[in-house]
Amino acid sequence: MKLPLFGLNRFDARSVDAFAADVRRVEQFGWDAAWQPDSQLRRRDTYVLLAAAARATSRITLGTLLANPINRHPTVTASSIATIDELAPGRVILGWGAGDTAVRLAGLRPASIKELEAGTRLMRALLDGQKVEVGAAEPAWLPHHRPVPIWIAAGGPRTLRMAGGSADGVFIRVGTHEANITTSVDAIRAGALEAGRDPSSVRLGAIFHTVLVEDEERALTMARSMAAGYYEYSPALFGPPGLPWTGPDPEKLKKDRHVWPDFHHADDLEMSGRVVDFLPVAAADAFSLRGGSEHVAEQLVRVLRRAPCEFDHVVLHPIPNPRFPGDPEQDYTARVARDALPRVRRALA
Repeated sequence: MKLPLFGLNRFDARSVDAFAADVRRVEQFGWDAAWQPDSQLRRRDTYVLLAAAARATSRITLGTLLANPINRHPTVTASSIATIDELAPGRVILGWGAGDTAVRLAGLRPASIKELEAGTRLMRALLDGQKVEVGAAEPAWLPHHRPVPIWIAAGGPRTLRMAGGSADGVFIRVGTHEANITTSVDAIRAGALEAGRDPSSVRLGAIFHTVLVEDEERALTMARSMAAGYYEYSPALFGPPGLPWTGPDPEKLKKDRHVWPDFHHADDLEMSGRVVDFLPVAAADAFSLRGGSEHVAEQLVRVLRRAPCEFDHVVLHPIPNPRFPGDPEQDYTARVARDALPRVRRALA
């Protein structure tokens, strides 16, 4: 079985220097990729941070996860990511999608599938050095173009099909359940075929929320909040695993119980998890890895072995968000790299 590259998407972003140092530490721990969200009201500028990380590292893959076509015009994003690739040649990926928290906090709406596809095709052409008609007096052209791969992060079936037909790679954001992963891979492959592409040419990645908490009850409560977050944005994901949602509408729950900005990003994930305590254990397990390092490793191996494909990238999303400064030898980054990833790599080798 092909070993995926394992990436992390939460870093010490209290300052530009702190971010660069943390990514360098992650590289030294043996992680393969460092991903940074593009969320302007929650974090410092993504491309400034990635530029600093590029200067501080030599091996690790760097990328956005995720950018979107609403906060920045696709021509701006193409220019920015090409510039980062100048600093870290061949180890940069643009990960982007419709936009959730980043656009909602700005009072905007996520991109439509049509907008996301159009932006993907525009950026692909610009990054490949092509001239593109955009309705201006002259065709658009990117003088410093570089062939940076464009990956779309998606969970809905229509977006997955579109991504299979237009992107270099697709990050599947549907949780850990085999039924959802299989449905997603099928949609990507169908989209590639519809576009006249070889489905095997579309690279695949998976994003898994990882509740690294030893206490079983706390881990289960937080995992319920993660499951609610998936339902909040994509209720259809409860369908393939046959999971029920027996509570009120998520928007009503958030308003009545003061969950902000959503179930994935609430400041107190135990509180938000208790809000949805009607969710069965199966729902928590369908959308997160949870427990201590050894248990998380076992779950991850099981998920990857059951998947209907081999992933090129696996992104582990730390839950709860790491606190900085913390113990650099005992935080999520260190514990997973030291106690979980070697187990996973040995089991899959």
